[in-house]
Amino acid sequence: MTRQKRTYTDISGILLVDKDKGWTSFDAVNLVKRRFNIKKVGHCGTLDPLATGLLVLVLGKATKLAATFSGADKSYEASIKLGQKTSTLDAEGEVTEEKDCSFVTQEKVLEVLQGFKDEQFQIPPMFSAIKKDGVPLYKLARKGKIIEREPRKITIHELELTSFNLPLFSINVHCSKGTYIRTLADDIGTKLTCGAYLNSLRRTASGEFDISKSNTTETIKKWKIEDLEEQLLMVNG
Repeated sequence: MTRQKRTYTDISGILLVDKDKGWTSFDAVNLVKRRFNIKKVGHCGTLDPLATGLLVLVLGKATKLAATFSGADKSYEASIKLGQKTSTLDAEGEVTEEKDCSFVTQEKVLEVLQGFKDEQFQIPPMFSAIKKDGVPLYKLARKGKIIEREPRKITIHELELTSFNLPLFSINVHCSKGTYIRTLADDIGTKLTCGAYLNSLRRTASGEFDISKSNTTETIKKWKIEDLEEQLLMVNG
């Protein structure tokens, strides 16, 4: 019996997705790939399941641009909780340390934030997709293993305090590729001597692309192929 060759939708372009909390980046890729029967779909910059916001997808011939778009600066809105440290540096982990944070003032937070601007070195978290001998660090971390990580050069172009209400405060961050906001939150907590973790995160921009032009996953689930074509930022790539 001859197996019939599968035919795929011949479509190329860039699609901006507003990723839901709880979804992985690959969940968003698979939604588009399977719903519209597209052979090649990729994303440009992983977002953790905890995070929401802009995910740049490249379809068809546009997948060759993935590396270029992945290397662009990113912008985020983040909420940070003071007084606790967690195993994952974010709200999904177990609390590993608790300290009083009532002494922290808005002025002190502003002072500490100032010290994190510009070029610096950052140690990636264990709960990350970085690989060690082919194995993602987060898989090792889940087994309780801690691996020494090399510091990576990053740049934080802008770091703005947008709200302050103990034990929470919010920031806007514009940073280079490879910046871990979870690590930034943890480092800020260390500087403030009370500990902190990333409470929530939303990506608002990636390079030239902005969240205002994105489409929710619920909307995409209702699309026909014509709707997808209308939303592509680049049809031929």
